[in-house]
Amino acid sequence: MSETSTTLPLPDQAREFGFFVDGDYVMAGDRELFERSSPAHDVPVSKIVKCSQDDLNDAVAAARRAFDDRRWSGLPGAQRAAVLLKAAAGIRARAEELAYFETLENGKPISQSRGEVEAAAGIYEYAAGAARALHGDSFNNLGDKLFGLVTREPVGVVGLITPWNFPFFILSERVPFILASGCTIVAKPSEVTSATTLIMAEILKEAGLPDGVYNVVTGSGSTVGQALIEHTDIDMVSFTGSTAVGHKVLAAAQGNFKKLGLELGGKNPQVVFADANLEDAADGVTFGICFNTGQCCVSGSRLIVEKSIAAEFEALLKERFAKVRVGDPLDPETQVGAITTNAQNDTITHYMESGKKSGARLVCGGDVIESEHGQYIQPTLFADVTSDMEIAKDEIFGPVLTMHTFESVDEAISIANDTIYGLAASVWSKNIDKALKASRQIQAGRMWINCTLAGGPELPIGGFKQSGWGRETGIYGVEEYTQIKSTHIELGDRDHWLS
Repeated sequence: MSETSTTLPLPDQAREFGFFVDGDYVMAGDRELFERSSPAHDVPVSKIVKCSQDDLNDAVAAARRAFDDRRWSGLPGAQRAAVLLKAAAGIRARAEELAYFETLENGKPISQSRGEVEAAAGIYEYAAGAARALHGDSFNNLGDKLFGLVTREPVGVVGLITPWNFPFFILSERVPFILASGCTIVAKPSEVTSATTLIMAEILKEAGLPDGVYNVVTGSGSTVGQALIEHTDIDMVSFTGSTAVGHKVLAAAQGNFKKLGLELGGKNPQVVFADANLEDAADGVTFGICFNTGQCCVSGSRLIVEKSIAAEFEALLKERFAKVRVGDPLDPETQVGAITTNAQNDTITHYMESGKKSGARLVCGGDVIESEHGQYIQPTLFADVTSDMEIAKDEIFGPVLTMHTFESVDEAISIANDTIYGLAASVWSKNIDKALKASRQIQAGRMWINCTLAGGPELPIGGFKQSGWGRETGIYGVEEYTQIKSTHIELGDRDHWLS
C-alpha cells in the first residue's frame, strides 16, 4: 500500500442533498436521510434523502407532463444539441467538484475520477451531434399512389437506474442519448453514490434543459428502485447492474410491458497468444483487472493464456501486480483505491478464500491490506484454475484474476465462451488472422484486440447472453430510446372498395 500522504482535504462535514423534481431540489424535511461515509476514510461525506413512493410518483408525474406537452421532444434536434453542448461545458466547469465527490463516495482514485469526468463531457458533445443526426427513412417503391415514411419517435418517460461502480460515467453513457432522443428521465442512482447524479441536475438546468425533463429520486434499490421499475407510467427502464438483479427487473417490468435496456454482469476473458507482445499484454491484463479496483462490469477477470508461455506470462504479471500503487484515493499517485462497500469487500474476500480452498494456486495477493481507515484488497492472481471452480464461473467484481491455459485457437475460443456472460473480451496477438478469428467467434458485445477498456462514445456498448440486451452509446444509443412508426400516405383519389 502506498505511503504517500493525502493531497486533497477531507470535507469538514457531510454535504446534504435534496432530491430533484420538476427543476428544483426538494429538501429532506421530515424524511429520513442516508449518510454516506467515504469507503477510504470512514468519514461522512454526503447525506441523501430516502424518497417515498409519493416522491417517486411526483417525479414520474413531472417527467410525464414534460414529455406530453412536448417542451423537449417537440424541439428541433439542433436545440436539443445546444443544451447538451452547454451541459458538456458545465461538466468541465465543475469537473473538480464532480471528481472529488465521485472519489469520496466511491473510493476510486482521484486521477481516475478526473479522467472519467472529462470523458463524460466528451460523451455529451458526441450525443449533441447524434441529436441532429437522428432520422428515419422513406419508401418510394410502393407505386405511384402510395408513399411510405418510417419515423423514430422518443419512447417516452425513461426510468434510469445506475450502479455504484461508475456513478457519473455510466450516467453520462445514458442521459445525453436519452435526451438526444427527446425522452424525459427519472433517474435513481445507487444510494451510496448519489452526489454526482444530483449535481448533474444543476448542470442540466443551468444548460437550459426544461423543468421536468431530468428528475432524480434517491434511496435504496429495494424500495424506490423497485417501485420505479414497476411504475405503470414509466415507458422504458434502463438498468445497469448485476445479472441477478437484472432477472428481477425483467419480472417487474411485465406490468405494462416496458421496454428494457439492460447492461448486466460479465466474466470477461483476456486471451493471450504466444505471438503477442507479452510486455504489452501483461500491462494490459494488469490494467484490465485492476482498473476501478476490479469493480468494473467489463473488467478482464479471466486470463486465458497459451500454455507454451504461461509460466513466463505469470511471472510478468506477478512483477506488475507488485508495482500497482494501492492506497488513499485522494492521492493523485494512487492507481487502485478502496473497495466501495462493505458488502462488496465481503464478497471479494469470500471468493479469495474459495479459490484457496478449491485448489487454485495463489500466485500473489489473496488478502486484504491492513489499514487504519478504509478497505483495500491486494491485486490477486490465481493459477491452475479449472472451469468448475467458483472463482472461474462467478463475477467477483474485485481485483481478482483467474488464469487458464490453452493449446489451440479453438480451445481458447471454447474456454472464452464457457460462461453465461458475454459482455466484453480482449485478444492479444500479432497474427491478424488469429486475432480476427478469435474476435469473431468469442461471444461478447465488445471486443478489444491488443488493447482493453479502450474506446469512446462512437461505438455501441452492451452484452450477449446473460450480460443483457440493448445497446448504449453511438447512434445506436439514441435509437435505443426511440420507437419506430410506419406511415403510409396515399396520393390522389382513392380507388373505392364499394362501387
